Amino acid sequence: MREKTTWEQFFDAHAPIYDSNVFTGNTVSEVDFLLEELELQPGDSVIDVGCGTGRHSIELARRGYAVTGLDLSAEMLARAAAAARAAEVEVEWIRSDAAQFALPAKYDAAICLCEGAFGLLGQGDDSIDQPLAILCNTSRSLKPGARVVFTVLNGAAMLRKYQNKDVAEGRFDPITMVESSEYPPQEGLPPIPIRERAFVPTELRLLFCLAGMPVVHIWGGTAGNWRRDLLDLDEMEVMVVARKTDEPMPWPTGQRL
Repeated sequence: MREKTTWEQFFDAHAPIYDSNVFTGNTVSEVDFLLEELELQPGDSVIDVGCGTGRHSIELARRGYAVTGLDLSAEMLARAAAAARAAEVEVEWIRSDAAQFALPAKYDAAICLCEGAFGLLGQGDDSIDQPLAILCNTSRSLKPGARVVFTVLNGAAMLRKYQNKDVAEGRFDPITMVESSEYPPQEGLPPIPIRERAFVPTELRLLFCLAGMPVVHIWGGTAGNWRRDLLDLDEMEVMVVARKTDEPMPWPTGQRL
């Protein structure tokens, strides 16, 4: 039997309480925002990368869109499927690592929100290869002209959070922009070692371009405060809006910068 990755362990154990997180309470207004940015037509198809318990996927399906939700965690997907049945909507659920999936280029839009996949590194993952693989996989699944919305950890806030002592003691690497910690997936469970990657806007523009999805906008994107406005240096997340081009991707998956 395949050994679970640390993030798979974390989210399988976190799944029962995921929807109680405070940042999950704005789904309807977030989908309103997404529909404006994604420029979708009735019946268009959307892939939700790192869909978790499916709150955005289900709300999009409720509004008539054809949705595929992809996630690493079987427990998250089980809860998503149960929620979709309760809402009486159809969503295609796929269990896969976002850095490894391959789907036909059939989607009209893509979302990857609230650190559902992008920036969540396994213990052996490279800080450039892994996020670039996620972007390239997403790009290959999209029709030309499709728009994407990602929210990712804000590198400026992470740099302002840590001090030289944290670097020396291994909690933060300013070269890779990776934060290493141990965190329990819910109260009463043992902590699990996790690695989270933050990004600055300049490298986001480069990575998205390399994946064939030039950036259209970069805004403040912290859950509960999505807006078309400047990024606050101390806020948790950055929002990236990009568009798939019809040109070949200029950089193959897995090749180092």
